[in-house]
Amino acid sequence: MPLLPILLVVVYGLCLLFILGFSVGQWQLTRLALRAYARPAAAPPPTPAAWPRVTVQLPLYNEQNVVERVIDAAAALDYPPEQLHIQVLDDSTDATVALAAARVTHFTALGLRISHVRRLGREGYKAGALRYGLDFTDGEFIAIFDADFVPEPDFLRRTVPYFLQDSTVGVVQTRWGHLNQNESLLTRLQAFGLDAHFLIEQVGRTFAGFFINFNGTGGVWRRACIDNAGGWHIDTLTEDLDLSYRAQLRGWRFVYRPEIVAPAELPAVMDALKSQQFRWTKGAAETARKHLGTMWRSSQPLAVKLQATFHLLNSSVYIVILLMALLSVPLVFVREQYHEYKVVFQLASVFLVGFTPLIYYYYTAWRLAQPEGKARFYPGFFLLFLSVSMGLALHNTRAVTLGWLGQRTPFIRTPKAGTGSRPQRRYRTGDVGPLVLLEGILAAYFAFGLLAGLYFRDFGLLPFHSLLTVGFAAICYYSVRHAR
Repeated sequence: MPLLPILLVVVYGLCLLFILGFSVGQWQLTRLALRAYARPAAAPPPTPAAWPRVTVQLPLYNEQNVVERVIDAAAALDYPPEQLHIQVLDDSTDATVALAAARVTHFTALGLRISHVRRLGREGYKAGALRYGLDFTDGEFIAIFDADFVPEPDFLRRTVPYFLQDSTVGVVQTRWGHLNQNESLLTRLQAFGLDAHFLIEQVGRTFAGFFINFNGTGGVWRRACIDNAGGWHIDTLTEDLDLSYRAQLRGWRFVYRPEIVAPAELPAVMDALKSQQFRWTKGAAETARKHLGTMWRSSQPLAVKLQATFHLLNSSVYIVILLMALLSVPLVFVREQYHEYKVVFQLASVFLVGFTPLIYYYYTAWRLAQPEGKARFYPGFFLLFLSVSMGLALHNTRAVTLGWLGQRTPFIRTPKAGTGSRPQRRYRTGDVGPLVLLEGILAAYFAFGLLAGLYFRDFGLLPFHSLLTVGFAAICYYSVRHAR
């Protein structure tokens, strides 16, 4: 066999091994999470005799659709008013400013300590706003809610006591709920993926004593932990993941409570979802670039180091998926030409083996999240979720690559649509560009691979090419449709 086909098969096989390793890691977290759920539920910590000072930070940037809702939810928190301070960290440049000012004035008149904090610029984006706000508050604990969150009134009373029973606890993170899960197919798919993270990954890592991450919102920090870990840095797009690793490397404990749910709004249009995915995947690569070396030089146990590596490299799996996908089409023709290597090609084509542990991972999350009687819809929905996730591979590969290269990009927040009678403003994060066109071309490319497999009556890669065709076509379709 010539060198080029051999190289193709070898690289494709290495990609499969990487995917298998990633899947096995998710399987391990699933087993750990199930062990955690099997334990008797621990009693919540006792109610303190005196409540500490808490600051609630609401970072905003042009959120006129949801600004009033999040301020009203923060103002409705059931907490001693003399110990509560709400900061509306408003970097907005549109009607959000006036709407926020009106709600702050309203609640100030009712006796609530609430501040409308404005900066001259937007340096450091969200991280910069959070850091700036700390200079104007005396809170011992800092709760953070993004603009799309609607915390329940008892949120602080359920989270703050965990700090008071253990002085080494630096963060209490809660599970995200979904305000608009059933709005569309896009929101249902997102909820499916997020539930797996919050019901399996965070639970499994916490149970085993591995590093977890503050999820950017829906949680509470100990002010001393933020300061001790060096404060909010502005050199990554995931300031939450960055500070989480710095804090845990300094010995702070993170508590995750999945039974406490902070409801939030899911992006309902493709450009909003893509901006969120770009920020998460690029920021994860930036944080890995920043902290992997430090982690391996630390005194943490080997198991913690290995899981932290797996955790920080999660977003880099998209590079492997895209490479494997691109190689799979020429592999169809190589298989047809070199029959003497049939067994090797058959092994290479069984891509589903690498995804088998993921089926268990997502099925377990689905079973934990869904009401009784709906699990029968799981197989088809999982395949659709897998397909659309693959369709994001080009977009997310670009983000991850920029992160590893250290190329700086602006923090583009995820627009929220909100609910209610007020006319909604459609915030755009970008137009249909060359990347969307390339996604459409890739859908055709994988459809060609699918048809070639049918023509040669070689069905080994047919499932893979079917998922890729549907996924890239869906991403391209929704990108164009929602942009219009």
